[in-house]
Amino acid sequence: MTNLHLLLSLFGAWLIYEGQTILACSILIVKGVIDAVDGELARTRERPSHVGRYWDTVVDTIGLIAVMCAFGSLFNWEIAFTFLMILAILFQYSLFNHYSILMRALGSGDTTSRIDERIRPVAHPWEKQRNVNILHFIYLCFFNWQDRIISGLSGKGSKSLVFELTASSALGYGMQSLLIFVLALTQSLAYLPHLVLGVNMFLMAAVLLRSRL
Repeated sequence: MTNLHLLLSLFGAWLIYEGQTILACSILIVKGVIDAVDGELARTRERPSHVGRYWDTVVDTIGLIAVMCAFGSLFNWEIAFTFLMILAILFQYSLFNHYSILMRALGSGDTTSRIDERIRPVAHPWEKQRNVNILHFIYLCFFNWQDRIISGLSGKGSKSLVFELTASSALGYGMQSLLIFVLALTQSLAYLPHLVLGVNMFLMAAVLLRSRL
């Protein structure tokens, strides 16, 4: 299922290159729905996967880079600006994931995703330890730095984490893909940087500040 997510993201990026932004953004929404259903099914069947957790992150990042590069080409962004957009979104996703992981740990006790991934996990009976080891190494090399920065900036948070999770959920893929789709429908995609670097960064700052109060 995760490989389908990647194909949809790459197809969406290609459509953006071709100027078919409304169709592309529609496909990105479908990708988000499939991704969410896939994760929920794994938790419902009580078959979480470390391989799936790490591979999802790799695939999502590849898709993000492809989509943002496509937007950069469409709007003639400088390479440095495209990189800034990608970096900002990665941090925003990390913040959302940070509080999602905390909430799942408080609720269902799910520990497949962890705040600190530096310790290599033991594979579940239905996955191979070798695959877990390889993907865990990749995760540490390319993604763990984001988690550590977000963890360092975040405080203990409120007791129920309601504010943090509610506000940061707007930074998750689902809500962001819907907002980008609205921008596409209204022919306002030129305002995408205002969303990512303006509204989203304000929300991110508000969540981090509340977590320390």
